[in-house]
Amino acid sequence: MKSFWRVLDTGFKSAAENMALDDVILDCKAMELIPNTIRFLRFKPPCVLIGYHQDVEHEVRLDYVKANNIDVNRRITGGGAIYFDENTIGWEIFASKSSIEDCNKIEDLFEIMCKAPIKALRKIGINATFRPKNDIEVNGRKISGTGGTERGCAFLFQGTLLTDFDIESMIKSLRIPIVKLKDKGIQSVKQRITCVKWELGYTLTYEEFKRLLIECFEETFNIELIEGGLSEKEERLLSERLPYFQSPEWLYLDRRAPEESGIVRAIDKTKGGLIEVTLSLDKRAKVIKSILITGDFFVTPARGILDLEAALKFSSYDEESIKKIVTSTFKRYNIQIVGIEPQTIINLILEAINKMRYEELGISLEEANSIYSLTKDLSSLLNGNCKYLLLPYCSKLLSCSLRKEEGCSLCGLCSVGEAYKLGQEAGLIVKTIQNFEHLMETLKEIKKSNSSYIGCCCEAFYIKHLDDLRETKVPALLIDIDDKTCYDLGKEDEAYKGSFEGQTTLKLDLLKKLIEAIRFKDHFQNKESVQLS
Repeated sequence: MKSFWRVLDTGFKSAAENMALDDVILDCKAMELIPNTIRFLRFKPPCVLIGYHQDVEHEVRLDYVKANNIDVNRRITGGGAIYFDENTIGWEIFASKSSIEDCNKIEDLFEIMCKAPIKALRKIGINATFRPKNDIEVNGRKISGTGGTERGCAFLFQGTLLTDFDIESMIKSLRIPIVKLKDKGIQSVKQRITCVKWELGYTLTYEEFKRLLIECFEETFNIELIEGGLSEKEERLLSERLPYFQSPEWLYLDRRAPEESGIVRAIDKTKGGLIEVTLSLDKRAKVIKSILITGDFFVTPARGILDLEAALKFSSYDEESIKKIVTSTFKRYNIQIVGIEPQTIINLILEAINKMRYEELGISLEEANSIYSLTKDLSSLLNGNCKYLLLPYCSKLLSCSLRKEEGCSLCGLCSVGEAYKLGQEAGLIVKTIQNFEHLMETLKEIKKSNSSYIGCCCEAFYIKHLDDLRETKVPALLIDIDDKTCYDLGKEDEAYKGSFEGQTTLKLDLLKKLIEAIRFKDHFQNKESVQLS
């Protein structure tokens, strides 16, 4: 016997209005005040929506969106930042958990909820398939992303359908996660995203898509959808809550790290997505004052990460305490993070805390946050094992005759020349890396010599190639670089080949401190080993 669900079409609304409605409808469903509901939503003006656990300043190019009348808001669901324009159709399901069979965990929910949109795309001749963890793809290219959250006995599951797409605006609006480009084996945005118009050569009208999706939802869930509007309760709650969803408090969600000393951070990529921890530490009391755990992961229940952050606040930052708190909190609140285990978070927290050890080298915590470690034992790297210094060609002058060649004339006109001098004075073998293949060849050489290295690269390069760097098993410390990198400018393909026409600047003060630690390595030989996770 078919059950009756409500279908809502709320039309074009601002990002704040749509996000407030998500919160209101989910609340009303959790209180059993409304029937199971499928909502169709659209956005005007265009907008960027970040995931609930993300930092807006890390994900969005705020100057660009403000200058181009693009809304920015925060979803109540997890996942990564997305760009919505008027050609993007949003669909959402608000339902009781008991109404969906064979759904024992969040990964199952993703695949079940995607069946109807997949069926709709196939009916118009597009061979769409589900791609774990939460995408719908066509021949390897994403055409729809999904996500969800739960509240009490109810859940919200939402997705997008790209009918036509403004790639340029998306690229300029988002700080695109370079990690994903590598994980999915693609080299550009056009290679990783598609839309209905690109697949068919034409697109359907909104009303045609809506009718098709309704038909497929009815078939998939054996339901009958009845057109309806918002209830009086929903209308009243929307009016009450909208100001909050329009406020900076909601957009930033107090998830910005406090501007004070004792802040450390660590970042990693996992099967479940990018994850970053930022901690404010009281070094005298040896406690965590506050912690932020952000990224493009999916978590259930929705408050899981907030509960974990609260549990860690004011706790001792020794390894045993952190392990106990993280594991017990996951168990107590039944926290599930797709593709991420509790131990992953424990390791990342410890990696951030262990950055305090750099202070033994005269390196401040602010500087330490610009160092990425590919070794667990700093003292072994310093005690005579570090023999190489690797520098990026993009820090040489554009006019330099050696820009596309290894070596340096030591003219002193760019930061590379100063770095060469520092390295040579310390007895290091200094090399300018020309492209990715050259880097891999050099790392093979370093591994063969059973030594380690100090290198300079941007954070985006480090994250994108973290798997490659780890696979070499060559210990290293990598220092972030300044200025607009190839990733900031969307020219990573050129950099990969060694043809990026831009100039970056090395952090010479920090590099000098690390090199001095190598030069005076005897200072560390008789000291207790400095461990860095």
